[in-house]
Amino acid sequence: MAQLAEPCARGAAHAARSTDSHDERQDDRHDGQRARTLVLAGTVLGSSLAFIDGSAVSLTLPIMQQQLGGDVAAAQWIMNAYALLLGALVLAGGAAADRYGRKAVFLAGVGLFSAASLACGLAPSLSILIAARAAQGVGAALLTPASLALLGATFDGKARGQAVGVWAGASGLMSAIGPVLGGWLTSAISWRAVFLINLPIAALAVWLVAAAARESRGARAGPVDWLGAATVTAGLALVTWALTDAPKKGFADPVIAGALAAGLVGLAVFLWIERRAKGPMMPLSLFRSLTFSGLNGYTLFLYGAFGGALFLLPFLLLRVHHYAPAAAGAALLPLSIGLAVLSPLAGRIASVVGARTLLVAGPTLAAAGFALLAWRAGDGRYWSGAFPGLSVLAAGVGIAVAPLTDAVLGAVPDEYEGAASGINNAVARVAGLLAVALVGFVLAGSEATAILAGYRTALAVAAAAALASALTAALTVRQATTKG
Repeated sequence: MAQLAEPCARGAAHAARSTDSHDERQDDRHDGQRARTLVLAGTVLGSSLAFIDGSAVSLTLPIMQQQLGGDVAAAQWIMNAYALLLGALVLAGGAAADRYGRKAVFLAGVGLFSAASLACGLAPSLSILIAARAAQGVGAALLTPASLALLGATFDGKARGQAVGVWAGASGLMSAIGPVLGGWLTSAISWRAVFLINLPIAALAVWLVAAAARESRGARAGPVDWLGAATVTAGLALVTWALTDAPKKGFADPVIAGALAAGLVGLAVFLWIERRAKGPMMPLSLFRSLTFSGLNGYTLFLYGAFGGALFLLPFLLLRVHHYAPAAAGAALLPLSIGLAVLSPLAGRIASVVGARTLLVAGPTLAAAGFALLAWRAGDGRYWSGAFPGLSVLAAGVGIAVAPLTDAVLGAVPDEYEGAASGINNAVARVAGLLAVALVGFVLAGSEATAILAGYRTALAVAAAAALASALTAALTVRQATTKG
């Protein structure tokens, strides 16, 4: 009996160990899935800070300007201080994430963005607000590319594509609700709440990523092109400042002329640096592709038109037609909803009819939307004034933007897809930056009549720029977005 009992006991022990091992594997898989879910939630929340802030702040600009003082140029810098640093540094931010660690750079970016948001919310003067907005731009330039890199390092295969899809969808949703949230917070509390709402969101994002994400770095990460980043930032800053102040002083003013010349020289030096850098933030060889160059020209025209129009629209609604902030935020919903609904649909259509068809049709329709907005600008009734033009514009931009990323990626070799996407993203941000800087040329003052006249002129220019975008696509983009 003892001899029989011993092997039975060994068998029972082995079965128990097997069961324990199986349970441990299940627990490991469960813990791994839980960690990935937490990382996804944290990166979505973190990147949403930049998307919510960008769209919400644009709506409250007229109110911030009124309460803190300053002219239209001051309102331009509230937007441009953020856009300048984000557009100039986003490529370097992605390289820094690969070099120094995606988790570390993401957490640093969220931390900086949070501190800058607090400074914005408590800013006692316009100059401090603008400086804090610039710091927000640096934080966004770190956290936005790092959030995507974290997802790439956390998920594999099909799950990675699904995670990036969730990230993109959530980012679009946050951009869509930004104006509504900003208008409501401004009406119910204060414009300062638009910045302070970032703090609890950021704290949750930091907690999730710090607890669940593993550190990772790029396998071939080289030195970050900080010299190129500093040069392009300085060049863009000087050009932006010159364009913003030129309407008041004129280009003949020696300070304006000197700043503009220095900025252009700085941008030329940046191109020289990129041509010789071992790890350039903008590989110039990509521009040998006519399609890639054309798509970035397309982006410059279309996003410039869109950014300038959206900067002026809140001034029209709030200052000319006296909308409440919450109503002005709700007025932009057709644009947000149209983009969210049409973008995925347009992506599927592009796979059937080809990208070029939509890249031409979208800006053409957007031009009609800009023209309709200009025509109905004097009508303060929403449904007959702003709504028709916003609806047409939403349809045009929704059709235009969706196939753009695929076309950009299709224009370069596989190993340069990340750089190509980053460059196109930076071009889109710089386009908005320059458009807002040029607004002063059409606004002769802050009175309702001056705003209305300037708005109509700006929207006519935006319509022309959208048509230029369509023409650029027609001339440079091949119907099939094959590699090459």
